Amino acid sequence: MRIAVIGSGYVGLVSGTCFADFGHSVVCVDKDPAKIEALKAGRMPIYEPGLEALVAENVRQERLSFTTEFTPAVAGADAVFIAVGTPSRRGDGFADLTYVFAAAKEIAAALTGFTVVVTKSTVPVGTGDEVERIIRETNPDAEVAVVSNPEFLREGAAIDDFKRPDRIVVGTEDERAEAVMREIYRPLYLNQAPILVTDRRTAELTKYAANAFLATKITFINEIADLCEQVGANVQQVARGIGLDNRIGAKFLHAGPGYGGSCFPKDTLALVKTAQDAGTPVRLVETVVAVNDQRKRAMARKVILACGGSVRGKTIAILGLTFKPNTDDMRDAPALSIITGLQDAGAAIRAYDPEGMAAARPLLSDVTYASDAYDCADGADAIVIVTEWNAFRALDFARLRQTMNAPVMVDLRNVYSRAVTERHGFSYTGIGTVAAR
Repeated sequence: MRIAVIGSGYVGLVSGTCFADFGHSVVCVDKDPAKIEALKAGRMPIYEPGLEALVAENVRQERLSFTTEFTPAVAGADAVFIAVGTPSRRGDGFADLTYVFAAAKEIAAALTGFTVVVTKSTVPVGTGDEVERIIRETNPDAEVAVVSNPEFLREGAAIDDFKRPDRIVVGTEDERAEAVMREIYRPLYLNQAPILVTDRRTAELTKYAANAFLATKITFINEIADLCEQVGANVQQVARGIGLDNRIGAKFLHAGPGYGGSCFPKDTLALVKTAQDAGTPVRLVETVVAVNDQRKRAMARKVILACGGSVRGKTIAILGLTFKPNTDDMRDAPALSIITGLQDAGAAIRAYDPEGMAAARPLLSDVTYASDAYDCADGADAIVIVTEWNAFRALDFARLRQTMNAPVMVDLRNVYSRAVTERHGFSYTGIGTVAAR
């Protein structure tokens, strides 16, 4: 199949590369000449494990190419995937669909023959209807079917998720479009990936409902963690105890500083706005959004308390800046709120992240960036684990004690146990745990 992917950001680049790896002929289109030139030179605009090598191999095999030229890519395509950004709109949190609608208009002008136009971007319910209206208004003679095909990719594991998906959701009632989509995903047949074909609006809502549910699980276990601290329970054992129930499941029950990233924050806000506009507010999701925002700010207070009630004039070492490991994504990362809160309280910040420091620099001021975890801890009055990178899972506590001013660890991801850290002479504060009574 001949595929054009409009937008070479996270979703577009991963999707296009994986489609090419399936054996399809893929052209990734982006209006940013610098990004396209970098991709042609083998430089990735994002960090995603395995992506650089996969791009290089499929470019070598001449299945994958990059261009700024819109019309030739679309005109020869059997399917055109819209994978542009849909950031939260200022003021009301609704998804900003400016780029989606602009792409639809340009696609319409370039269409030749029957083409399936697929919204891969995360979009609110009804967006596909508007995309179809724009295309038919711009090009009344277009032979086109508009399909919703939401992505369910985890940053840091996107390639594996794409190639071994839990499900593929296709929103269409057009038989020809369904046949094209099944052919595109046919290489996944051996993996027995289920294809769920629904109407377009159902597919659009499925994406938002999935992310809102996962965000709710995270927020639930975070609130249980707070309760555990007050009543003397252990949230990790509680999570295991409830996660062994197949109806609940163990995933997304890891207590921490709150969710961030490119999906959960904006998708929960967009769902809230969609539901309000429909006159059926989703009160549970509204609460999840509010609780998560409060939690990220509360983590700075947790660090301050661990430092004796004040961090004024103290140096705090922050390990991990990105919202999760194996990505360089700083969007809505808890570290942003935590660092700002500590700085407001008078602390000096040293920080280290294996991949996120370049993205963090424009977002944070007055931060000293370190070369590794030990350089970060040099002269610190406390060390705070914010992101659970593998590089932080086997720290040399003796070496840390030698370089730090005070042996204080605040572990916001429960990477370590209290027993291990206290055995090495550290004061330990975790999430959802208390000192032995």
